[in-house]
Amino acid sequence: MKQAVADAPGRVNLLGEHTDYNDGFVLPVAITQRTRVTMEVIEGDTVEVHARELGETVRFRLGEPPSDHFASYVYGCLMLVKERGAQVPGLRIEVSSEVPMGVGLSSSAALEVATLRCLRTLLSLDLDDVVIAQLAQRAEIEYANVRCGIMDQMASSLAATDRALLIDTRSLERRDVPLPAGSAVLVLDSGVARTLAGSGYNQRRSECEAAAQALGIASLREVTSLQQLDVLPDVQKRRARHVYTENARVMSALDCQDARGFGQLMNESHASLRDDYEVSTGELNLLVDLLQAQPGVFGARLTGAGFGGACVALCEPARLLEVADAVLGKYNGQGHSGKRLVPA
Repeated sequence: MKQAVADAPGRVNLLGEHTDYNDGFVLPVAITQRTRVTMEVIEGDTVEVHARELGETVRFRLGEPPSDHFASYVYGCLMLVKERGAQVPGLRIEVSSEVPMGVGLSSSAALEVATLRCLRTLLSLDLDDVVIAQLAQRAEIEYANVRCGIMDQMASSLAATDRALLIDTRSLERRDVPLPAGSAVLVLDSGVARTLAGSGYNQRRSECEAAAQALGIASLREVTSLQQLDVLPDVQKRRARHVYTENARVMSALDCQDARGFGQLMNESHASLRDDYEVSTGELNLLVDLLQAQPGVFGARLTGAGFGGACVALCEPARLLEVADAVLGKYNGQGHSGKRLVPA
């Protein structure tokens, strides 16, 4: 039987949170943990998906969406490839993943990109890495009902682990950005899981769209000054203020070779996500406070959509594990269940 194998990484976003669906700028970096997809052509028109870590097997036919949420990502990718004219045969699909789920490291994007890469190989499809990211985003929006921007899928499809990737989410122009000299990335899980479809994520997106409409612009990317926001109601004003200042922080980071300066931008980003965008939690705030107070940490913030999940910190490389142990000791000592995610 014909087979194919492909994988794709998760990502952590250093700066540019909730700006992607506002046509803004983002600065993610890939992580070493990856999702692997194996496909085998089988007789008939049934697709069988086995998720090793979940211990679940789901069967469906194209045109008959599965009820299991994890399988909807795979189903969406298959449907979109079929929509482009590919003949999708019966398949046995095995999914295994090192990317932690529900913590803001883009496990869903890694699954989508790995699935599409595997289909590209198996069916000899003419799909470049940007098109794969675009199809992966559509799969998440149209079939998993998460109105995500394109950052996660672009990062999973195109980013590397040793440098950040600046993405202009409106034009999809991108360029590599070196991490500040003498710095390394640490990611800690707060122990509070979150699911985007059931969270305030879609609500935040709607609030941003309403703010843009009230301002008479296509997206909040087009805001040119904070004074422009004074006409908005309070909630919309704060959401738009976060997007405007977060875009400015990403652009400031591009020329920031100093780890301490970069870290300060991360600290400011967290404060904005906490106060203006209101996507943080008590646990995330505590974890960030502990990280920011730790010697050897340049800056820290929540990463991902918020409402639980993980925090990212920029640290002195030699003190990375020392910082993780010290912070988690204090955090878990208060009854929480945090753990180190990156480095694994």
